[in-house]
Amino acid sequence: MRTPSLDAEKATRPGVDDRRASFDELYAAHLPFVWRCLRGLGVPRSALDDAAQDVFLVVYRRRGDFAGESSFRTWLFGIVRRVAFNQRRSASRKRTQAEDLSVDPLPTALSPLEQAQNVEAAGFVQEFVKRLPKGQREVFILVMLEEMTIPEVAEALEIRLNTAYTWLRRARARFRDAMARRAETGAPR
Repeated sequence: MRTPSLDAEKATRPGVDDRRASFDELYAAHLPFVWRCLRGLGVPRSALDDAAQDVFLVVYRRRGDFAGESSFRTWLFGIVRRVAFNQRRSASRKRTQAEDLSVDPLPTALSPLEQAQNVEAAGFVQEFVKRLPKGQREVFILVMLEEMTIPEVAEALEIRLNTAYTWLRRARARFRDAMARRAETGAPR
């Protein structure tokens, strides 16, 4: 199992030292991570802009509270998780969860067939993630999609390390089963 160090994480974002970076640098470096996590945690596409703004408002106000005891992404995910929960709760109270019908833009270098396959695969993963139990969903998103280490995930979710490993193992098994069913039927599941 791959366990990248904190230095390897920073190497993926060259030139950004989270403790010394300006707010604008943090925003630019972490917006894609925040956006993907919010979407993976069930925030409707129509509310992603507002949710991301809420995350960075909290970061701006509470940045001085970041003590450096964990990675910045771990601290940031704690904020993302609370904002996503509040967005979902707010949407369910309003009973208006109108989903934007537009599709995320795809790179233009892809053929129409490749674009269709990418959209189908992304839809499959999104539907799969929606059906996972909450804990497994969060661990799966952070480890498999965001490439965080299990210790970082356990810290971000405030769970025991063994629990994180168990949830990841179960989510991976469900994913393999879903892929096998999809291959057998030839239809997205």
